[in-house]
Amino acid sequence: MAYILITGASSGIGEIFANEYARRGNNLILVARSEDKLQAIAKRLWEERNVEVIVLTKDLSKPESASEVFEFCRSNDYDIELLINNAGFGMIKDFQNQDMNRIEQMLQLNICNLVKLTHLFLPQLIKRNKGGVINVASTAAFQPVPYMTAYAASKAFVLSFSIGLKEELKGSNVKVMALCPGGTDTAFFDTADYERSKLMIPLDKPEDVVKTAIERFRKGDSFVITGLANKLLIHIQRFLPRDVVTKVAGKLFK
Repeated sequence: MAYILITGASSGIGEIFANEYARRGNNLILVARSEDKLQAIAKRLWEERNVEVIVLTKDLSKPESASEVFEFCRSNDYDIELLINNAGFGMIKDFQNQDMNRIEQMLQLNICNLVKLTHLFLPQLIKRNKGGVINVASTAAFQPVPYMTAYAASKAFVLSFSIGLKEELKGSNVKVMALCPGGTDTAFFDTADYERSKLMIPLDKPEDVVKTAIERFRKGDSFVITGLANKLLIHIQRFLPRDVVTKVAGKLFK
C-alpha cells in the first residue's frame, strides 16, 4: 500500500495538502509536533474520505528526527510514493536580535532535515520509478529579504536544491518540485510575530496554493509560484537592480 508523507501537517498548507490528497483517495502519513491536532485531522479524514491516515509526532527541528521518520516508515513497510517537505518556520526581526538557538532550529528544519528526508526516501522513489518530492519554498527564495535574512536564504537553498535535483532525475518518472507561495493565510505570520496589515498584497488562500501545487507537480514543473500577484512581483523584480529589490523588501519587513 502506498502513502503520501506530509511534514508540518497539523495546520496551514500541510493540513490542506492532507485534505486534498485524502479527497483524491490517497493514504497518508502525517508528521508534526502536535499529536492532538494530527489525531483530530486523521479522525476527520478517515470519517470523511475513508482513507488510512497514520500519525507520527516528531519535531523536525531536531537533528535526529528525519532519520526517525524514515526508520518508522521502513520498519512498518510503508511504501512512500510522494514526500511533501512542508514543515518550516520563519522569524521577522533584526538578525542580530534573533535568538541563535532558534535560528539553528529553523535552519535544521528548513534545510537540513528537508535534505535528509529527501536523501533517505529518494532510493525508494527511484526504485518505484514514479511519484516524487514537493519541497515547500517561498517567494522569499527569489531575493534577499532583510529582517528575514536567514529564512529567505534557507528558502533560496530549497529552491536551488529542488531544481538541481529535478535535473539529476531527468529521464526517470520521479518528479521534484519547489512550491513557492507568497503570503498565505496561515499561522506563519503569527508565529513570526509580524502584522499582516503591513503586507503589500492580500494573503492567498492555502486551498488555492495547494491545488495549484498539485496541478503543476503533475505536469512536471521544477517550481511553481502561486498567485497572480506573486508571479507579477517576481517577474518585475528581474528587471530591477538587486539593491533596489532588497531595499524594498527591507522596508516591507522592518
